[in-house]
Amino acid sequence: MLILVIALAVAFGLTNGVHDAGNAIAAPIVTRALRPQSALALAAACHIAGALTVGTAVAATIAGIVSVPDRDLLAVLGAAALGAVAWSLFTLRLGLPCSSGHCLVGALAGAALADGGGRAVHWGGLVGIRPVGVVGSLLWLVLSSALAVPLAIVTMRGARSAMRRAPRKAVVPVRRGEILTSTTLAFAHGSNDSQKTMGMLALALVASRHLSTFKVPLWVVLVAAFALTIGTSLGGWRVVRTLGRGIYPIHAFEGLVSQGISSAIVLIASLVGAPISTTDVVAPAVVGVGVGERWHHVRWRVVEQIALAWLVTLPMSAALAAASLPAWRAVH
Repeated sequence: MLILVIALAVAFGLTNGVHDAGNAIAAPIVTRALRPQSALALAAACHIAGALTVGTAVAATIAGIVSVPDRDLLAVLGAAALGAVAWSLFTLRLGLPCSSGHCLVGALAGAALADGGGRAVHWGGLVGIRPVGVVGSLLWLVLSSALAVPLAIVTMRGARSAMRRAPRKAVVPVRRGEILTSTTLAFAHGSNDSQKTMGMLALALVASRHLSTFKVPLWVVLVAAFALTIGTSLGGWRVVRTLGRGIYPIHAFEGLVSQGISSAIVLIASLVGAPISTTDVVAPAVVGVGVGERWHHVRWRVVEQIALAWLVTLPMSAALAAASLPAWRAVH
């Protein structure tokens, strides 16, 4: 049972990496600041660095979402991991960015509800700015997306106004800056998204009594980091095209701004323990720079499709997890 749960948690990390490969590498690839293989290698290294250095606050938040007896915990985790992986693969097939935060929070809540009703879910809220439970996580998921759009609009317009009289050779430092923000975004992504896998793995070890209290061993950190990195190396190229050209045809300057805004939001979330989705931040930031430049060039139909995918991700992943729980109980 433990091996099955670990395998599915790692599979979630892999699909998360495939999905989110586009977050850090879409802009430098489509603007030709980096070649695809160079962008992937850079992102992979930064993912591992982010996972190793920022801490495990997000993993603790993920582990605190379910409140079920130890005898049921492995089955709940298995059902949640299966539901999250299934929905991630489905949206990947469609080429749509998928919110890993919505996906995992929804799957954990759905499996816990199916196991013990409302009392099996830690609903929580906010302790200061730190998220606790389902409600706190969802508040941060909404806030991170909502902030990205206005910040990108204001930054884009201010930066474009400042650059209006810049010479043509200024494009060189802009592209170098884009590589820097791509690096920081990959670092932030690794610091947040790898911890979702860490939280599931560590909680499974507690449930199987391999750990007496919740903590994240070094080998769990490394497994989660490498799962995300391998997934990134596989590359979700349809998602790359959606983020790089599908929403708004970004160039070096737009890539610099959207990645800079996204990096700051995701890194802050990692530090306070909020399991947000990097995709939920990058896509709105791309919309923001598009609105700040030429709003009528934003492909609103694509934005609507992405928004619809986000809205249905949480209930669909919850339903899939809940539906698979009886099978996990039978195995257990």
